[in-house]
Parts: sequence; structure tokens; C-alpha cells
Amino acid sequence: MTAAAITRPAPALLPTRRQALVVAAIVLPLSWLLHKASGTAFLAVLARIGFVGGCLLLAYSAAGALRPRWLSLRAARLLAIIVMAPFASLGSAVLTQGWGVLTYFNDVQILTGHIMMMGLALLFGLTMSLLAMRGERLARERADRLQVELEKNTLERELSDARLRLLQAQIEPHFLFNTLANVEALVDAGSPNAGPVLRHLIAYLRAAMPRLNAADATLGSELQLVRTYLELMHMRMPDRLHFTVASLPALAPLRFPAMALLTLVENAVRHGIDPGMDGGRIDVGGEADTATGKVVLWVADTGVGMAETAQPGTGLSNLQARLQALYGASARLDIHEQAPHGVRVELHFQPGSP
Repeated sequence: MTAAAITRPAPALLPTRRQALVVAAIVLPLSWLLHKASGTAFLAVLARIGFVGGCLLLAYSAAGALRPRWLSLRAARLLAIIVMAPFASLGSAVLTQGWGVLTYFNDVQILTGHIMMMGLALLFGLTMSLLAMRGERLARERADRLQVELEKNTLERELSDARLRLLQAQIEPHFLFNTLANVEALVDAGSPNAGPVLRHLIAYLRAAMPRLNAADATLGSELQLVRTYLELMHMRMPDRLHFTVASLPALAPLRFPAMALLTLVENAVRHGIDPGMDGGRIDVGGEADTATGKVVLWVADTGVGMAETAQPGTGLSNLQARLQALYGASARLDIHEQAPHGVRVELHFQPGSP
């Protein structure tokens, strides 16, 4: 636990409003019971009991703020109640009787009643003090637990963000070099599309590079990058690549790891469309379950499909880790073969999880 978690404000000199309301809630029924038992006017009993209750409350509060360092808070408060109870009881008699208080105490029955009242003040004062201190201790323990939990969650979030940045840094060169390899292939083949494709690539990278490290990347910005990338690839092979990219306006503001879908689309182009003579189609879409809030995104292609010996590459294993770093352990990546050929990759996650 850090220093911030165990630093607590010093006790206040005056009681809080809540403490005053608790004392009032005790004084009223107690005054009513004594009024019924003694036959004394209710307002007179209420004035005396209220005065005693107020004095005890002030003593309890002031003891916490004025206690000497060598005396514990608990001992200081209990000692203050023990000292204040008889003085408060005497003060209530002076308050109601004035200078005739000595004559007032000549009556044995009245004196006995006053002593009983003093004992009640001491009993209730000590009982309520012990209960109040127990409540304060429990409240402090709850606050400490909440503080520790908050710090733990903050550290876990920082760790997840750091892990996400590290994984993203690993995937960026992978994506960039693969894209440049496509341009190199056009140049080597002497294709007239090499120049326009290179110009579109430069424009694409100018738009994409500022977003690659964006901590606040959204699904909407990711879909825009995917659409731009597929337009670039379509220029390279206009007769062999067709595509659709859903806009998903309801999910567009969702926080999403940059280049996650882009990695899947790049894999679909490189391993699905490129190797086949007939090319194929790539569809990017998604939906959210309105009941559970779970989201599924997919990239499906009608390319050559998966080879039997195919193994998940850096991009897919990295993407799985990035999803779990952002959305928790329940996030997953599923790969399915499509009939008659092709691959469908799905991302399943719960926004705001972990």
C-alpha cells in the first residue's frame, strides 16, 4: 500500500452533521421514555437530555483533535466521555434550575434521579463512542481496500497499455515491409501500374502513419484504413480483387487496436488472393449483440484457402495478444475455412471488458 493510501485527514474539532443527526435520533426517543417514566414535562426532559448529548458529542469530537500524542485516539475519546458525563449532567441541572440548583438537590428523590441520569449519560456516551469508533475503523478499512483496488486496476491498465504498445510496435514493420514488397513486385514486372500504385501508397502512408500509434484509435478509423488499403491493392490487381467494407456507424466510436483488421486484410490479400490465378473477393464486416453487448468482426475471402501445413504467423499471434491486452482474456480470434474455398477470420470481444 502506498503512502497515499494510508494518509488520512486529522479528526475535526467539531462534530459532523451525520454525527449530530445520530445523537438527535437517540436523544428524542430517550427523552420521550424518561418523560413517560418520570412524569416530567417532555420539553424539560428534552432540554436536559439534549444538552447532555450535545456536550458528550463535542467532547468526543474535540478529544480526537486536541489529544496529546502520547494518548491514543480511542483512549482520548473514552476519557473525554468519562470526564464530560458528570459535568454535562450537572450543567443541565444548572441550566434548568439556575441559582436554585442547590435547593433543588436537597430533595433525595431528585438527587437520586440526577445520579441515575449521570449514569445513563456515561453508559450511553461510552456505548455510542465505541460504536462510532468501530464504524470509523470499518470505514477506513473499506477506503483502504478501495484505494488498493484502484491502484491495482491502474497498474493493470498501465501494464496492458504498455503491452499493447509493444505488440503494436512489432506488427508495424511487418505490415509496412509486406506492402512495400507488393510495390517492388510491380516494379520488377515492369507493370505500368507501378507508378500510380506507388503514388497511392505514399498518400496512404501519409494518412496512415499518424494513426498507427494512436492510443485512441477507433474502429471507424481502422475501417477507413482498411478501405484505403484495399483500394490500393485493387489498383495493383483490378481484375483479380473485389471487396466490400462495411461502415458500421454504431460501432465506429469503439476503441480498437490500430491495424488489427488491417493485419487480417493484408493476410487475406497476401495468402488468399495473390496465390490464386482467379483472385477472389474480400468482405469486411461486423455486428454487435444488442442483448449481451458482445461484438464480432470478420474478414472473409474467397481465395485459395488454408494449406494443411499452414501455421499462424506473427501477425495473427500478435493480434490475439493485442485483443486480450485491450479487451481481456475472453477476447479471441477464430479462423474458419469457407466452402468451396477461402478463409473467414473472426474477432470476438466484449467492449470495456477487461
